[in-house]
Amino acid sequence: MRIDIISIFPEYFSPLDVSLIGKARARGILDIRLHQLRDWTHDVHRTVDDTPYGGGPGMVMKPEPWGEAIDAVIADVPEGVQNAQSAQHGQSAEDAQHAQDAEGAEGAARRESAGEDGAAGRAAAPRLIVPTPSGRLFTQEMAVELAAEPWLLFACGRYEGIDARVMLEYGRRLRLDEVSIGDYVLAGGEVAALVMIEAIGRLLPGVLGNARSVADDSFAPGAMRNLLEGPVYTKPPVWRGHAVPEILLSGHHGKIAAWRHEQAVLRTARNRPDLAARNSASTS
Repeated sequence: MRIDIISIFPEYFSPLDVSLIGKARARGILDIRLHQLRDWTHDVHRTVDDTPYGGGPGMVMKPEPWGEAIDAVIADVPEGVQNAQSAQHGQSAEDAQHAQDAEGAEGAARRESAGEDGAAGRAAAPRLIVPTPSGRLFTQEMAVELAAEPWLLFACGRYEGIDARVMLEYGRRLRLDEVSIGDYVLAGGEVAALVMIEAIGRLLPGVLGNARSVADDSFAPGAMRNLLEGPVYTKPPVWRGHAVPEILLSGHHGKIAAWRHEQAVLRTARNRPDLAARNSASTS
């Protein structure tokens, strides 16, 4: 999977060099590329923001740098995505490039205006993720969905957000998701992007040592849907007077599975009554 990130603070993403995600990058499972938004400004101050139309506090990120940055990133189509797209149309990547060169800009513009590039163009482009508190809620289900994508592009806003015309423009040209990681406000989209990238990256084949681990995650599709994972224990069997539940030492896998599910239900009811209510509604 390739992940591109556009931000005015690319150094914010140094945690992606460590732990599971760092190892996945070193092994070639994840190709993460950072881009400084200010590289697409054209004034001495490298300005990326301006005052909001209609008045109000704060600053809004200008559309021009974002447009140039996103255009530059999506023009660099990964070979795997390009080859897959060409194969769908019965062409080699080389033949597809020759056809594109022969067609020229005028023919490409004509096809775009006629809507002929629609799904085909989107398939050869990244899925654009814009972290924002006004987006739809990021969930484990969405993480699973995004982990199936070959190419993601995160656009990390700051201040009062990105000029809305950027989302209008790229919502037409790309598959675009405005996504929130919770009902609170951060200083920018970088932290939210880090959260999503780790949640997505750990689901990729080869990232976790034991691929079965994700099946028991909180919110995982299947038996854990809308459930929080229950308590976990390791050695020693007794620590400071606290003993591991005997059922976990019994070796009876069926009873252990039933106990874990019961504990998940109890923890969900205690900590997330909203999820417990969903479970009750789905079984009624």
